[in-house]
Amino acid sequence: MTFDIVDEPSPNAEPRPDGIAIDMAVLHYTGMRTRDDALRRMLDPAAKVSAHWMIDEDGTRYRLVPEERRAWHAGVARWRGEANINDRSVGIELVNPGHDWGYRPFPAAQMASLEGLLMDLVARFAIPPERILGHADVAPLRKADPGELFDWEGIAAIGLGVWSEASAPPAGVDPGDAGQIQGLLRRFGYDAPRSARFDADTAAVLTAFQRHFRPGGVSGAADPETVARLADLAARYG
Repeated sequence: MTFDIVDEPSPNAEPRPDGIAIDMAVLHYTGMRTRDDALRRMLDPAAKVSAHWMIDEDGTRYRLVPEERRAWHAGVARWRGEANINDRSVGIELVNPGHDWGYRPFPAAQMASLEGLLMDLVARFAIPPERILGHADVAPLRKADPGELFDWEGIAAIGLGVWSEASAPPAGVDPGDAGQIQGLLRRFGYDAPRSARFDADTAAVLTAFQRHFRPGGVSGAADPETVARLADLAARYG
């Protein structure tokens, strides 16, 4: 399946720093009422935001920033201790109104176009599947996108992400131990607190984890199934 590519160069970009390779893809939703609203914002120099690609619901791809340049999509973000997320990532916006304007599932054509683009990026930049992430993963205190309606399980099934079906925490892992849960979140990659308490920031990070890895139970609580999946992923990819 092929999709149209439309060039819409954004001024909101700069050179990537020397010596840092692209090793991440960060997925977003546009979070605006319409595609045109989102496109105008990413082309507006005053907005100071952009992405490398935007994919419409019909699968059309808008090429906004050349991949060799640094787009301004992640903002204040962190993963596995790295704070330079824009330096090392390709940012992809998916047209979707988001949680504020009528969040809805991502259509099949949009997902197929994304999958094709991700396959190409993985082939060219050797991006590991565990580093195909959502904006909420790298900025859990600020962002919710692309959210629980995005088919994370489906793209993981074709090697464009990771997934877990674990249902019971392993021996030695206690869902009631906040310090241990925070440690597992950090081990996997999240920028989690070190408070050893189930505080508001920890709930926000757990919510981001659930939006990605347990979309049927987005509560911010360290319930046994959430902890089971977290422990499994931390053991495999931490």
